[in-house]
Amino acid sequence: MNPATTTKLAPAARDQLLALYPVMLRIRRVEERLSKLFADSEIPGFIHLSTGQEAVPAGIAAHLTPADTIAITHRGHGHALAKGVPLARFFAEMLGRDSGVCRGRGGSMHIADATVGMLGANGIVAGGIPIATGSALAHQLDGAGAIAVSCFGDGALAEGVFHECINLAALWQLPCLFLCENNGWGEFSPTVRQFSGRLATLAAAFGIDYVEVDGSDALAVSVAAAQVIDGIRTHGKPAVLECHVARFQGHFEGDPQKYRAEEEKAALPDRDPLALARARLSASGVAPAEFERFETLVMGEIEEALGVARAAALPDFASAGAAVYAGKTA
Repeated sequence: MNPATTTKLAPAARDQLLALYPVMLRIRRVEERLSKLFADSEIPGFIHLSTGQEAVPAGIAAHLTPADTIAITHRGHGHALAKGVPLARFFAEMLGRDSGVCRGRGGSMHIADATVGMLGANGIVAGGIPIATGSALAHQLDGAGAIAVSCFGDGALAEGVFHECINLAALWQLPCLFLCENNGWGEFSPTVRQFSGRLATLAAAFGIDYVEVDGSDALAVSVAAAQVIDGIRTHGKPAVLECHVARFQGHFEGDPQKYRAEEEKAALPDRDPLALARARLSASGVAPAEFERFETLVMGEIEEALGVARAAALPDFASAGAAVYAGKTA
């Protein structure tokens, strides 16, 4: 076992991690429920689960305000939930119901909810980066102190739009956090086969602050996020935060992962952010009953929200053109 998991935390750090744990647990249990729903054919289309990466959305969202905005990836369920997308409307969107956050038209890869600053997931690799960069410009112009977060995977590092946006952010000194969740895979290929550089070097080339952290360590992510986000708010300059995470499942749900070494898959439990957090909290005096309480609360919330989503109406055909063609309303 990692020695860090058996070291007693200081009271402040213990309380910080204890606040992050239920957020991560909620994301994990939702993803597990989605996996079952997909297997039972209740969810149309593809889904890309964020299992194993829960520490990053929990650690980042802890330092964001409702006015802050975030644009995420196709593997963005965790960030959507952590930013505050209501669970019943989230499930309704997954199930294609009219009460979903996008009225059932976006699905897993296109969840958006402007009311909580969630600018949307994106099925296009690097597609959310220019959206977040534009939002950062809007925040700069209105002067209210909000920031934008551009969340992307390592597969986006080789995309031209990322290089263009980080250049603009540096030139215009935009309050934008470029958040890379590096899980080592761009779809079915290792990152090293797609990007020959290093994100740290790239950030330095543009004169942008760069911080690197173990994305499986929720406390470390939260501490790094606090430092980086406070710097962006204080100085109004962009920054890059690279979180190294482990993708526990395939690129998409049902992916057989034949391209992945068995040794790598066997080592994944050692990087489980929930298990690591629980071990550290237990070593710091948190009783088993507290974890059981979290489990009961989270599972109750999930089942209640799913019940509401399942009972919701499907979109009617007559309104299918709404928000697609000019003059159409529904």
